[in-house]
Amino acid sequence: MLTTRLTERLGIAHPVISAPMANAAGGGLAAAVSRAGGLGFIGGGYGDPEWIANEFSKVGNQPVGCGFITWVLAEDSRPLDETLERSPAAIFLSFGDPAPYADRIKKSGAQFICQVQTLKDARHAIDVGADIIVAQGAEAGGHGESRGTVTLVPEVADMIAKVKPETLLIAAGGIGDGRGLAASLMLGADGVLVGTRFWASLEAQVHANMHEAAIAASGDDTLRTSVLDVIRKLDWAERYSVRVLKNRFSDRWHEHTDELKMADPQVAEGWAAAWATGDTDIANSIVGEVTGLIFDIKPAAEILETMVSEATDIISNSFRQNVKQG
Repeated sequence: MLTTRLTERLGIAHPVISAPMANAAGGGLAAAVSRAGGLGFIGGGYGDPEWIANEFSKVGNQPVGCGFITWVLAEDSRPLDETLERSPAAIFLSFGDPAPYADRIKKSGAQFICQVQTLKDARHAIDVGADIIVAQGAEAGGHGESRGTVTLVPEVADMIAKVKPETLLIAAGGIGDGRGLAASLMLGADGVLVGTRFWASLEAQVHANMHEAAIAASGDDTLRTSVLDVIRKLDWAERYSVRVLKNRFSDRWHEHTDELKMADPQVAEGWAAAWATGDTDIANSIVGEVTGLIFDIKPAAEILETMVSEATDIISNSFRQNVKQG
């Protein structure tokens, strides 16, 4: 058992939350993580209200949260309002200014979580009232920036301690086993956000071919790129790139995105078809560097229980060793 400020604040058994991965993190995965003692999140992503409603219908009586891409809410915030009516345990915002949504989230009673990639953004999140900050390192799968987890987390922890100590901190990026959880707690985090390892679970909405590609890959086989956003015509800010598995498609277009923007529409149609059929030569699996530590697809509950057990043993052994040496 690992008791932290996060477990006490959220009323959960383990200091682990699942990442609200767009498309992959549905109600089944969120409920499985919550049932196992963490807090699961539905990936509200690009704000499809029908998809979000369908995924919430799968969670039963499990408390879950929901995450949104913040710049998408700037275009239409109705999916957030509809989600708040479902009394989620938390709302998770990332990749944009959270300020316009802070009051309505906090008034709802949901925990207000902001994911950040820089110290500057962490300070802004504190200023607008975030209850919990997720410091995301560049090792993470999906969108992010350039800071590394091992330096960003303690830097944010130190700032929180000086500015607003009651704010909780979660580490994200490259965390997929007990070593990552234990290390994050040692760096000053109250818990961890786990994405890729739960992406590689039985409950995740991921094509089997993409799972197979991720299991076979190492962290060296991942790439931060804008290719996926260009081919999907998504209006991401230039500061963010997305970490994926390299493949033939990214080899062709990673350094030629201007050309890709002007490519024949059949190129985009071919990519979309490949995504639907799980053709991993064309459609890139969205995973982090921790893919090199993943060797199987397991139920989310087993993943969580193993991670916490490993971390508990590591921390206990470290404490005993320190006492022995002292």
